[in-house]
Amino acid sequence: MAKKQEKEKLLERTYNVPLRKGTRLAPNWRRTKKAVSVLREFLAKHMKSDNIKLSKELNEKLWQHGIKNPPHHVKVNAVKDEKGEVKVELFGQEEKSKKPAKETKKVVEPVAKKETA
Repeated sequence: MAKKQEKEKLLERTYNVPLRKGTRLAPNWRRTKKAVSVLREFLAKHMKSDNIKLSKELNEKLWQHGIKNPPHHVKVNAVKDEKGEVKVELFGQEEKSKKPAKETKKVVEPVAKKETA
């Protein structure tokens, strides 16, 4: 099973992406939007793919301080699969399984007390 997972990952890299140069030229009310586009452009150039998927945690990190104050740089893990899709996660975040199995609660019926007479 481990060999199969290795084949799925074509390329895996860690980048510290500088966002400041691109965002300082944008107006205040568009800076975080610009930071997202700068991140996508950087990854498209370095991973050689236009199909880029950002994780929810990474998006929340970019938008953490609002639209006017994006981070100056962000450290990410980028994984490219054989289809050419690049999945980008915040550095240090573990991959989550697709859907965790739901735990079913056992219903315990109350035990009737026996009367002793």
